[in-house]
Amino acid sequence: MGLFVQELSLVDFRSFGHREMALGPLTTVLVGPNATGKTNTVEALQMLTAGSSFRRPTPRQLVREGAPAACIGARLAGDGRVVDVRCDVTPTRRQFSRNGKKCQASDVAGTLMSVLFSPDDLSLVKRGASHRRDEVDDFGRQANRGYANVLVAYQRAVEQRNRLLKDEHPDLDLLDAWDSSVALGGATLLAARLRLFSRLAQKTTRVYEEISAGEPLVCAYLCTLGPAVKGLSKDELRDLFAERLAAAREEDLRREQTTVGPHRDDVTFLIDGRDARAFGSQGQQRSVALALKMAQVELCAEIVGERPLLLLDDVMSELDLSRREAVTRFVQRGIQTVITTTNLGYFSPDLLEAAEVVRFGE
Repeated sequence: MGLFVQELSLVDFRSFGHREMALGPLTTVLVGPNATGKTNTVEALQMLTAGSSFRRPTPRQLVREGAPAACIGARLAGDGRVVDVRCDVTPTRRQFSRNGKKCQASDVAGTLMSVLFSPDDLSLVKRGASHRRDEVDDFGRQANRGYANVLVAYQRAVEQRNRLLKDEHPDLDLLDAWDSSVALGGATLLAARLRLFSRLAQKTTRVYEEISAGEPLVCAYLCTLGPAVKGLSKDELRDLFAERLAAAREEDLRREQTTVGPHRDDVTFLIDGRDARAFGSQGQQRSVALALKMAQVELCAEIVGERPLLLLDDVMSELDLSRREAVTRFVQRGIQTVITTTNLGYFSPDLLEAAEVVRFGE
């Protein structure tokens, strides 16, 4: 089954003084009252697999109040391998290591992928466009280090161009140079994102139909460069992006920001041809989010050859019975899953009997 998290250690991390726990190779249920550290545990697992946290914390926020530093570590095992991953945190920095050797967060992300599903994700369809872009990019970052490098390079180029646009008298020759840099970086990112999105969209559509009794779903990518980007080569995307930047220059100077490019794109979901954001019921919107997460798990296995760690943070209480049953069927396919809950009644006896149950607040 590939690597799985065998043990987790938390020292002065968030609310913890010192805690160690064993995780099952399949399902582990973290149960206890609110504010007892379950979500903090999920955050630690995400940091040690994805190299980042969904909370986007500063290092200081990760260190228990009154402690000088924090440390989290996990032992990954499987297929005859053992990998020890660790993150040491001070109030000013995070330092990752793998098997005792210092490494970057991006190196950690390539060891064991993880997919997180939290209550905030249930509103993914109706939230702002940046959340849907981040959903695709966060997955791409873990799946391919090259994707992460391209994304960072493009973001930096846009930041530099925006800084120049804010000058009272911007150097137009320098702006031309940044246009070229942004166009090249944006074309590279867009080509990679479109390839990834196409695969993710196909799986999301199929999973959604499974959990919604055949209701048809279409996932569409909305590009600020126009609808004709599909099928273009990277060079063609670069040329098109350069044209759009030139056409938008006056507007960009007025608004002091880059108004076209992958950083402004969006993703939309159509159910029976109608935009789920505007016309979908809450149940339909939640089913889309659930299908997208399941699709990520399936695609991860195809891309990296191993199933990821699935982290379900208090989502069962937010789902109705049919969707909880869909989640239960999915996690019982041999995926290592960590689930947080305040109520074991959301789970079937069969799942609990096979699961490792870790109690909090006792």
